[in-house]
Amino acid sequence: MKQMNKCFKLTIMLLLFSAGGWSQGNILYWNEVQALKKKDSLSFPAPNQVLLIGSSSFTMWQDVQDYFPRHKILNRAFGGSTLLDLIRFRYEVIYPYQPKQIVMYCGENDFASSDTVTVDMVLQRFKILYGLIRVKHPKVPFLYVSMKPSPSRAHLMLRYAEGNRLIKEFLATEAKTSFADVYSQMLKPDGSPMDDIFIADKLHMNAKGYTIWKQILEPYLIK
Repeated sequence: MKQMNKCFKLTIMLLLFSAGGWSQGNILYWNEVQALKKKDSLSFPAPNQVLLIGSSSFTMWQDVQDYFPRHKILNRAFGGSTLLDLIRFRYEVIYPYQPKQIVMYCGENDFASSDTVTVDMVLQRFKILYGLIRVKHPKVPFLYVSMKPSPSRAHLMLRYAEGNRLIKEFLATEAKTSFADVYSQMLKPDGSPMDDIFIADKLHMNAKGYTIWKQILEPYLIK
C-alpha cells in the first residue's frame, strides 16, 4: 500500500510540473479547454455563479441553465475528463472564476480508463483535487455529485458505489461541503440501472435522466 501511494504521488507530481509540453496541444482535452478559454476571453463570466466542473455528464448538459432558472450556472466541464484531467487543467477551468458554489461530477472515467485504477486511488485523486480547489477557493461551498450507474458500465458499479461511499465519508469531515446521491435514484427495484434515462450509448443521459438530477440537485444549490 505504501509503495502504491508513493507511485501515485509521483504520478501527481509529474502532472503538476509537466506544464512545459502542454502548449503543443498534445494533451488530452487540450483543444476543449482552449475553446473554454477563448469563450472567457470574449466575455469573461460574472462572479457569484454556480460553477459546474467535471466530465461528460456535465459537458453534455448543454441546457443546464434551463433546468435551474433560479440560479446562474457556469458550466466549465470538458470532454470525458478524469480527476487527473481536472488537476491538470485547474488553472483554466477552476481557478479563474469567483463562484458562489462549486459543483463537481467526476471520478467515473477514472475507473473506466484502466482496470488497474482502484477505489483507493480514486479517493486519493479526489482528495488531492479537493485540496487544490481549497487552495484557491477556501470558503466556497462545494458539492460533489455521486458517480452514477449506467448500463454500459454495469461492471464498474460496485467500484462506483464504494468510491461514492468513501468520498461522502471524507466530505463529512470537511467544512462547507455537500454530497448529492444520484446513484441510488437511477436504479430499478432489482438494483440495475434504469433503461429509459440514457441515450443510445447507454452511458450518457437523456432529458429524463437530467430531470432526475435536477430534482436531486436543486435543494443543494445556493440561491
